[in-house]
Amino acid sequence: MAGLSLQALSDKLGEAKVSKQALHKYEQGKMKPDSTVMIALANTLGVSVDYFYSEPKAKVELEQVEYRKYVTKVSKSQKDAIEERAKSILERYFELEDLLGIEEKSDYFTYKEIIRNANQADEAAKALREQWDLGYDPIPDVVEMLEDKGYKVIEVDAPQGFDGLKASVNGEPVIALNKNKSADFDIVRKRFTALHELAHHALSFPEDMKEKEQEKLCHAFASAVLYPEEMAGKELHKGRFHFYERELILLKERWGISISAIFSRARQLGIINDYVYRKFNIGFRQRGYHLPGKEPGRFPSKEIPTRMERLVFLGLAKEVLTINEAAHFAGISSWKLREQMNQLV
Repeated sequence: MAGLSLQALSDKLGEAKVSKQALHKYEQGKMKPDSTVMIALANTLGVSVDYFYSEPKAKVELEQVEYRKYVTKVSKSQKDAIEERAKSILERYFELEDLLGIEEKSDYFTYKEIIRNANQADEAAKALREQWDLGYDPIPDVVEMLEDKGYKVIEVDAPQGFDGLKASVNGEPVIALNKNKSADFDIVRKRFTALHELAHHALSFPEDMKEKEQEKLCHAFASAVLYPEEMAGKELHKGRFHFYERELILLKERWGISISAIFSRARQLGIINDYVYRKFNIGFRQRGYHLPGKEPGRFPSKEIPTRMERLVFLGLAKEVLTINEAAHFAGISSWKLREQMNQLV
């Protein structure tokens, strides 16, 4: 989970002076660390000492894992770390549901037609809005919506190159997002990524279609869900000669979609042509708006999964969990959990 080799871990332990060979023996169960080494390991790996004594009741295996490709720039070791962190969270998540006896009805979206082009991705987006009764309104919080529909949405500590992944655990759809992308300027990207990963869960593509083309169609689906065709046509107006920055900021802040995605949407719908789109991209980059945090406009949404945290407090309220158990499921220390416990009744 820390993305370390045994040698790198040995080097990080410093004064504890634990060799790579000793660490290997700990892993193999051939030797046990003393309390001093155990504390050093916990501090270096960023876990509690209790972590080494805990055993999840149900081991989680991620199936059908797919990353947001051609944007994601992470190494093999970083991907391994991301997946192990996701499994650790999900093991606690499923165990918590089991302890509380949670059996909530889900409303997963699946689209039976094969998606071959952007227009078909648009039709799939319309079907989703119809199934989930979204109408033509902006979506206030995409992550909250997905959790309400039964999707397991989690956040994982990950490098900036990682946006998101989709996976399944025993048939249940999982979407993992980067915990370190919660700043204002990342909100619209996070919304887009969540819907992009939903597309990987819900849509089917021709078997011979290249992954790069699938990614483009997942982008088209995410944009269409965020900004419906009917409203884009009404607000952007085909046949115009100019676009103004303030107008685009207002659209971004209304719909929670980036300005660059608005222009991609306009081109896909035929509202603008390729020449205008290229001209926009040149001006966009000249202003530095393509850089992280530089695109103007802010969308007022948190886009943070909260269901697992709410279940932790439900467990405390029902006295099913002790404070130490609740802290374990929340992935924080007991004292930090106590700081958050302001009992009203």
